[in-house]
Amino acid sequence: MTKEENEARLKKLKQIVSRLPEKPGSYQYYDAEGTIIYVGKAKNLKSRVSSYFHTEVDRFKTKVLVSKIHDISYTVVNTEEDALLLENSLIKKYNPRYNVLLKDGKTYPSICITNELLPRIFKTRTINKKWGTYYGPYSHIGSMQAVLELINKLYHPRTCRQPMTQEGIDGGKYQLCLEYHIKNCKGPCVARQSVDEYRRNIEQAREILKGNTRQLLRDMRAEMEQLAEKLKFEEAEEVKRKYLLVDSFVSKSEVVSHTINNVDVFTITNDERTAFVNYLHVANGSVNQSFTFEYKKKLDERDKELLQLAIVEMRERFQSDAKEIILPSEIDVDLEGITITVPQRGDKKTLLELSLMNGKQYKFDRLKQAEKLNPEQKQTRLMKELQELLHLPTLPYQIECFDNSNISGTDAVAGCVVFKAMKPSKRDYRKYNIKTVVGPDDYASMKEVVWRRYHRLMEEGQPLPDLIVADGGRGQMEVIRQAVQDELHLDIPIAGLAKDDRHRTNELLYGFPARVIGMKTDSELFHVLTQLQDEVHRYAITFHREKRSKHALHSELDDIQGIGPKTRDGLLNGLKTVRRIRQATETELAAIVGAAKAKIVYQHFHQP
Repeated sequence: MTKEENEARLKKLKQIVSRLPEKPGSYQYYDAEGTIIYVGKAKNLKSRVSSYFHTEVDRFKTKVLVSKIHDISYTVVNTEEDALLLENSLIKKYNPRYNVLLKDGKTYPSICITNELLPRIFKTRTINKKWGTYYGPYSHIGSMQAVLELINKLYHPRTCRQPMTQEGIDGGKYQLCLEYHIKNCKGPCVARQSVDEYRRNIEQAREILKGNTRQLLRDMRAEMEQLAEKLKFEEAEEVKRKYLLVDSFVSKSEVVSHTINNVDVFTITNDERTAFVNYLHVANGSVNQSFTFEYKKKLDERDKELLQLAIVEMRERFQSDAKEIILPSEIDVDLEGITITVPQRGDKKTLLELSLMNGKQYKFDRLKQAEKLNPEQKQTRLMKELQELLHLPTLPYQIECFDNSNISGTDAVAGCVVFKAMKPSKRDYRKYNIKTVVGPDDYASMKEVVWRRYHRLMEEGQPLPDLIVADGGRGQMEVIRQAVQDELHLDIPIAGLAKDDRHRTNELLYGFPARVIGMKTDSELFHVLTQLQDEVHRYAITFHREKRSKHALHSELDDIQGIGPKTRDGLLNGLKTVRRIRQATETELAAIVGAAKAKIVYQHFHQP
């Protein structure tokens, strides 16, 4: 699109905006092909739509959306709630490219009660409201199984799929099956159980699925007492059995407060591209429904916008008629006949925290699932987490860590290990013999090794690390800073891992002066950092042991110029000790290694 065409497009759009009414409604944006690319709602159509065309719009994704708009239409409604409902229905109908995308919960199972003379109760993932009434969906399969198990124990609903009619039952068309004989069914198909009794049981099962268990318990108790007064003890015992089953089931559910009834709770948990909205429904003081919806964000939508969409979507899906909604913050819409509560304390605050915990757990589970399928995603997440924690300018893809090893200054060595994408890159590990430091001076040794490492990388044009980690506290960090920043004039971030009195790593240090970075010691990121520290310590110690072993095996023969390992080993095999080699004549030595080598060895031991 040329500059002139773009100016003409914006001019046309601004003319449309200038004619918009200052009333609540829904607006639709179209692209060049006439396809709806965005649906929104507003208290004031003119004010809301005109805000998209202000020069100070700061969100990049919004600017991209505006660049695609070629036409605007709108629908005026009476209230903000109507605008929200209309927006929700249009998003479902057209699925616009730039609207938040709801990941549907069709893969989650629901419980169906069929529309039959003798209704069946079963779990299903296929929703067809012509078949019956659906309860759910259930994000936690265990909860659904527990409800089904309770209903089967209480009411023994039939499991056969045979269509049944009253005429068929009266005419003896059906036969008893195995389920009757193992007492999983009471035989309504052959009138062993009346249709009225069977349907009363199904209605009670509906109350359990709705969460109205406390009212059901009250009704059962009253029925039990009436039967006992009439001396119908066997029937009263059967009701008591059912009462105890329901009571046991209720005692295991999440009871919040017996004073809270018919309340919806919504909370939201975010990451960069996805929002997780958790929905709880509370009836008779206990949570009887919990579900988390996943929204794919398109335009960096704010929490309040997403909550508005979620409230309409979930209340419609779960057919909620709750008159109170508990939220973490106020929303910019008035819902007729509904009270919005933002609790600060008490049972309702507890409900809010419970909902938020469920949303976070769902987000964590989704993240783990994705990371199993794509391990690189976990590494990227950990790098981003470390970058945010330390406010690093770039993603810490390459991290290097140093450690020294010596015994009283002898055989002093150092090791450098490299982690790339939070994993060891062993081909990049380096060993260093300390050359300029005399005696056990860890700080000077560290400074020498760091200077040699990065001076060489600079000379060879090799990539420098994104982060240096010192295996130690403030002192080690300072000598690294002197080598890197003061002497080599490099700007590489430096962190340190400090240990407690028990020699266990417990602190991450960063900055100058160094400060402790708040971090959970049981987090995945902390485990990776301690793995880095353990690896460099292992590497340096192993190198030190190798050098010490070689030093211990060093022989005086190794110091003779012109005598190599093969000659040395031949002499030791023949004469066994250096003392006997020193005492041997030149002729005896020549018999083992030849005249030339014998002369060198003999002169070494017998020179003035």
